[in-house]
Amino acid sequence: MGDRIHSVSVVVPVYRGETTIANLVSEFDKYAGPTETPKGSWFTVDEIVLVHDNGPDRSDVVLAELAESKDRVEVVWLSRNYGQDAATIAGMAASRGDWIATLDEDGQHDPAFIGHFLDSALAQRADLVYSKPTNSPPHGFVRNITSRGAKLVLSTLFQFPAVTQFESYRLIRGDIGRKLAQVAAAGVYLDIALTWVVGRTATAPIELRTEGRPVSGYTYRRLFSLFWKMVLCSGTRGLRIVSVLGIALALAGGILAAVVIVKALTGEGDPEGWASTIVAILLCSGSILFSLGLIAEYLGVALHVLAGRPLFLTVDSPTPRPDGEDE
Repeated sequence: MGDRIHSVSVVVPVYRGETTIANLVSEFDKYAGPTETPKGSWFTVDEIVLVHDNGPDRSDVVLAELAESKDRVEVVWLSRNYGQDAATIAGMAASRGDWIATLDEDGQHDPAFIGHFLDSALAQRADLVYSKPTNSPPHGFVRNITSRGAKLVLSTLFQFPAVTQFESYRLIRGDIGRKLAQVAAAGVYLDIALTWVVGRTATAPIELRTEGRPVSGYTYRRLFSLFWKMVLCSGTRGLRIVSVLGIALALAGGILAAVVIVKALTGEGDPEGWASTIVAILLCSGSILFSLGLIAEYLGVALHVLAGRPLFLTVDSPTPRPDGEDE
């Protein structure tokens, strides 16, 4: 056995994990002692931080039972539903390990790959390792296509190529994750925030398992909300696109004005009438409204930061249930 045994804190945000989280936690029992990675390093899973994100099911009851029955399990109780990123960051803030592994609650992430993550981190001296699935995610065809399309838009149109690596199954150096959790503000997208503070990123191949529940916890509305938050946090590229759009429309208007003037001077025909005017007004007004809406979104994110709106708030226990319901 080598001199160094790396301690790993597992962080799992729990929204609808009533039927899946207990099985996932039990899988970590085999890593309670020193465990060898495929390339000969050693690690232990010293703690499992479960973050209750106030889902609609009885996850709080299951988490309370796990915390009571398993010494390594720690539960962070959020005061309301804040979303996956905020819950993950809350768990990172409560962790103590050399490394932080983040997993989904639904069982599609196999804990056996944590050793592979650690090998990649050590071999490439990376502070962050993302999973790289070798198979398609266990979701519907439409969801998988839209997810790839969203990443393609962000990596090309918004010039943010790192987005193609983003996965919720990741390994983060512990001190970086905890310090990032201290400064992360409301509206932040975790993976984009990691690009601000991490110098080297690696990937490790994994195979996704089927989810342990029939219905995903993410609706298309929530997925679009995540995509939009990613756009707003990716930088000022969106504002630059608006500027380019304004320049293009101004040039088109100038060219159209020149054509109308030339026709009027040469007598080749009467300038086009109300139809072209209405089209021009609609194009210009539409671009102005779109620009104002996008700018307003950026200002809204800035306002939340300046106003001190917290990313998350922890409480000492979950919301009390009616007597007898938690038995």
